[in-house]
Amino acid sequence: MPETNRRHGVAVVVLSGLLAIGSPLAADSPSVPSTDWTEFLGPGGSARSPAASRIPLRWNDRLHVLWRTPLTGRGWSSPVVAGNSIWLTVSNERNRSLQLLQLDRLSGKVLKTHRVIQVGNPGKIHPKNTHATPTPVVVDGSVYVHFGTHGTARVNPDGQVAWSTTLPYYHHHGPAASPVIVGDLLIVTCDGFTRPFYDRLRRSGVTSPQFVVALDRRTGQPRWRKPRANGRHSYSTPMVLDTGDRRQVISAGGDRVVSYDPTSGRELWWVRYTGYSVVPRPVAGPPGSGLIYVCTGYDNPRLLAIRTGGSGDVTGTHVAWQHAKAIPLNPTPLQVEDALYLVNDSGIASCLDARNGNLRWRRRLGGHFSASPLLVNGHILAINETGTTHVLAPGRRYRRLALNRLKGRTLATPAVTGNRLLIRTDRELVCVGRE
Repeated sequence: MPETNRRHGVAVVVLSGLLAIGSPLAADSPSVPSTDWTEFLGPGGSARSPAASRIPLRWNDRLHVLWRTPLTGRGWSSPVVAGNSIWLTVSNERNRSLQLLQLDRLSGKVLKTHRVIQVGNPGKIHPKNTHATPTPVVVDGSVYVHFGTHGTARVNPDGQVAWSTTLPYYHHHGPAASPVIVGDLLIVTCDGFTRPFYDRLRRSGVTSPQFVVALDRRTGQPRWRKPRANGRHSYSTPMVLDTGDRRQVISAGGDRVVSYDPTSGRELWWVRYTGYSVVPRPVAGPPGSGLIYVCTGYDNPRLLAIRTGGSGDVTGTHVAWQHAKAIPLNPTPLQVEDALYLVNDSGIASCLDARNGNLRWRRRLGGHFSASPLLVNGHILAINETGTTHVLAPGRRYRRLALNRLKGRTLATPAVTGNRLLIRTDRELVCVGRE
């Protein structure tokens, strides 16, 4: 069935995770304080809290809630934290005002509302998505935000917009992929559709439906731009990988995953597959395994384990194994030690052997999931779309430790700052922790 007639029920939150092979790259910053959570899924995109973090095992709307801050507007970006500031994007004024909120980390008080981009006609997107879904990234005090085709900007520590630029494309279901930073480059994946879909809004300046671009993060000027040949619309955040011999930016597109040289945009290797509307972020395997994991998209999603040492088209030589059951369309898998944990959109959790793909256990959690699981305090946290967090123990057998409920719709992946967990709902930001 042609993809334009398919259900198109994805492209929501930037939901993904990675643990870099060799050394994780935490946005090329020096030592990151344990209270900082500087990008989607935390420093290095590792989807895990610092070892010293201590989050309560159980909570609800009254138990272990330190503060809750009402949020105006809409958005499914995850919170990011640097120093004593929490940063969060929202869209207001009928999606014409795209804003960056600055909150106090300790009290949750909204310190400032920064109006970053004004949009004349935002157009229509998938009703499950928002115009403020990509998660910002914080480096050296500056916050980098991406709102899909509406604009990309750098906001200085004082809240002033240092630069903004527009990357025209048809982001179809709406903005979703978060930006990543490699050295002095801000790298953004723009895997759009070939034309308007939800409306007839034509955008000027669209030269290719899918592309990856690297911007100078100091000036916003493009350093390189790589079109995606014969690609399909997708919404996956790229991962930054350092294997010791080379640094790579790995971006999963609609019908192939590509490894790029971050300095030039040269394609290092790629693997083809059948799919589109890919949301989960690529995930790196256990140290020394040489593997990464990529979820392909609708209609028949698969999980591919790929060896990263190739060159050119390695579809026939570097796919180590595949798995085809209960594969997530939105949540990113979580790698812990020698296991890979999946929570798919229908609430089915699976534990696979990370080296060979063998199933260890599978269990239905209940509910629908969009947010990605995290490893916090050595426990797996998986929050569904109605505010229920399943706390699981990693291991060869399924073991649930707690079931925690909050009110509100929850599609955004939580963030961790020190001994606190930040959970975004459709109405507020909730801080869970102990004093």
